[in-house]
Amino acid sequence: MVKRRAGGPPKLPAKQLAILAICRFAEPVALTSVFPYLPEMIESFGVEKKHVAWWAGMTSAAFSLSQCLTAVIWGRASDRFGRKPTVLTGLTLTMISCLIWGMSSSLPMAIVARSFAGGCNGNVGIIRTMVAEMVPEKELQPRAFSIMPLVWTLGSIFGPSFGGFFAKPAENLPTLFGNNKFLTKFPFALPNLIASVLFLLGITTGILFLKETLETKRHQKDYGLALGKKLTAAVQACFSLSKRNPKPFRRASASYDESAASLLRPTSSAGSESSRYDSFAPKDSKPPLPRPTLVEVFTRQSVINLIAYTFLALHAVAYDQLLPIFLHTPQQTPNSTNTQLPFKFSGGFGLGSSRIGTLFTAYGFVGCFIQFLVFPPTARKFGVLNCFKCCAVSFPIICIATPYTALIQNSNLQQATMFGIMTIKSFAVIFAFPCSIILLTNSAVSLRILGTLNGFAVSISAVGRAIGPALGGAAFTWGIERGYVVTPYFMLAIISTIGAIPICSDTETDDEEEDLLPTVDEDIAGEILEGDEVIFEEDDDLTTISGPSLGGTMRSRKSSDGERSLAVPRIGSGIERRMSSPIGIRGGSVGPGGGRRLSNGLAASNMGVGTGGTSFT
Repeated sequence: MVKRRAGGPPKLPAKQLAILAICRFAEPVALTSVFPYLPEMIESFGVEKKHVAWWAGMTSAAFSLSQCLTAVIWGRASDRFGRKPTVLTGLTLTMISCLIWGMSSSLPMAIVARSFAGGCNGNVGIIRTMVAEMVPEKELQPRAFSIMPLVWTLGSIFGPSFGGFFAKPAENLPTLFGNNKFLTKFPFALPNLIASVLFLLGITTGILFLKETLETKRHQKDYGLALGKKLTAAVQACFSLSKRNPKPFRRASASYDESAASLLRPTSSAGSESSRYDSFAPKDSKPPLPRPTLVEVFTRQSVINLIAYTFLALHAVAYDQLLPIFLHTPQQTPNSTNTQLPFKFSGGFGLGSSRIGTLFTAYGFVGCFIQFLVFPPTARKFGVLNCFKCCAVSFPIICIATPYTALIQNSNLQQATMFGIMTIKSFAVIFAFPCSIILLTNSAVSLRILGTLNGFAVSISAVGRAIGPALGGAAFTWGIERGYVVTPYFMLAIISTIGAIPICSDTETDDEEEDLLPTVDEDIAGEILEGDEVIFEEDDDLTTISGPSLGGTMRSRKSSDGERSLAVPRIGSGIERRMSSPIGIRGGSVGPGGGRRLSNGLAASNMGVGTGGTSFT
């Protein structure tokens, strides 16, 4: 799935990653648009102010518990039916749940809507799996795995901004929506209607242009892609765009398109040849690979990374859930009766949904900058695991510092200080989640189990996402009633400290990864492996056709008497061997008597060797 020119570095499959990002964009917009108006929405159901944090936490817990119960099912469905149909189904159901949430008129209905949204949302793990299948090269993983969090960050810019701006439109924008009976009856429906339009855009883009990445489903007929190609051709014809001339057969140094290189040399009857060789491939669907076992999924490294990811999700989501409630809580003037430092004090910022949305929007812009420009080079320089450890140390400090902003009485200084803390947290969160995902992905022993592993990751971390907001909401309510606003934040500091323990025992999977494929001897006279190409240096007239072998024949040419003869290399002959399909070749060269070792395909070795066009002379 990664482009590579001969002698050049591998390239990201930018087009497919962009399409996947468009499909993903609506989800973070819909989820983060809730933050600015959630306290007011809970209050509109008749809940007292002191209990708002509790019920806000319960709505988030309902979402995460439902996600926990269904995430593995979504992951296994993607392994069986394909990534693309599963993602599109999840987007459609999430859009429906978004509309139900926006039109909720009571607390039970809101909780049911959030539960339905969580049960329908299994796309997080599946999209991670698709990225891993598109980009197996380890040197590209920091940038590739930062793309989807970048999409989340972009969504966190637009979501809170229009969530705060368009909530209660009949009241806040009376000149435009004052006479609209629907928006008067459902004051929080408009942000969700806008999010639904983005869902429709993502679903349409996915149907027409997103390619399947599951090995056993890639060669099945995709009517959506066919329609997308016809529409693209029609648009090009309307704008009088000249069609590109078909490319002639070229030597192996020709560039591959993003689907030309296989992720793994086939380990079963399921092939992985590129779409350019469809004329050679059987037209019927490939038999499914063996179902992943729990022993394969839960290795020591994957268990450590699952624990670390679960604790990260627990305290990070709980903090984000509490922040708008803390900002909405009325200010309290410190005096001798209500304040006894360092622990007893209360109050918040007293901000409305519009101002909260503005703060979250600025927070999203900062996160976007960090995600795209700071994280990839930093992770490459210092290593994914080292960055993850630094983030783990910073989380307890951030949690402890947050409640003390309530003591600042100047509103502008108070908000500026809070925004500074949010910026530091943005660094920590934006580094921590991609690092955790990369470590988890590379802990998988095979691409075959990656969908299931990510399904378990979403499911297990959903437990943390459910426990965190529920505990945080309960602790916030208890603390506000007794004058100790520090209670939930100190609790999160303790939890984040415990979550740092497994991170310290984590390791980066590299050359010690398991070899699931057998060693193949390179030095067998006359043997040409399927997917390899042979070029006689002294014969420039020999036509090279890249493609799968047919009956062991890589290429043939007409001899002078008209008969076809095979171009078969011999040991010691002056040839150049170009290896186009394996991933994870160890060491970077093939020495005398040495074998070629094929890794599990999750990433290249530390030498940075990957798929497509790599030359060995």
